[in-house]
Amino acid sequence: QFSFQENGWGASLAERLVRKCDVVNRGLSGYNTRWAKLILPRLINKSTSADSTVAVTIFFGANDSALKDLNPKQHVPLEEYAANLKSMIQYLKSVDITEDRIILITPPPLQESAWEKECLAKGDKLNRRNATTGEYAQACVQVARDCGTDVLDLWTLMQKNQDFSSYLSDGLHLSTKGNSFLAAQLWSRLEKKLSALPSLLPYWRDVDHANPEASLL
Repeated sequence: QFSFQENGWGASLAERLVRKCDVVNRGLSGYNTRWAKLILPRLINKSTSADSTVAVTIFFGANDSALKDLNPKQHVPLEEYAANLKSMIQYLKSVDITEDRIILITPPPLQESAWEKECLAKGDKLNRRNATTGEYAQACVQVARDCGTDVLDLWTLMQKNQDFSSYLSDGLHLSTKGNSFLAAQLWSRLEKKLSALPSLLPYWRDVDHANPEASLL
């Protein structure tokens, strides 16, 4: 949901793709795969032209991996999380969005000390663990392998040889730097798919001003 905020990764992709294709945000803050699986047919259905869908990203796990005893509302067991991802992929294929157009994104790592401050400020205990989030990220990668989709393993990439805290604004959600990192990683996977897309309508200098109909209709 936050991907279209200022400096968000969705907004960044939309800017790169102006006059080529629309980036549609169907993110829902706080949701998990159990709920997303139920509402996916409302978000993408057969009336959504599969022919014009270049890519679909599925980005869940940060909420599913919340600790059951401290956050039972958002928590989804690991095996169910994997099954829900597979179910969403199968649904998309049923409306003719093939696996080569689906990109799974793992949850990012959790910076526990920063997130604990956020929890304590609300009178709660630390309700997530980075190691647990990592198990969900691994499950997401395995689902992608099993189903033949692409996957962006944020959890691993953000922790590779570096302190990842600057990628997160509060230990859980992406910072401006984290959004930029995700946008760049995603673009590297999308660029080949999208580079061949034609621009919508000619550049203004190429319009025949004496006879605009000839250029525009």
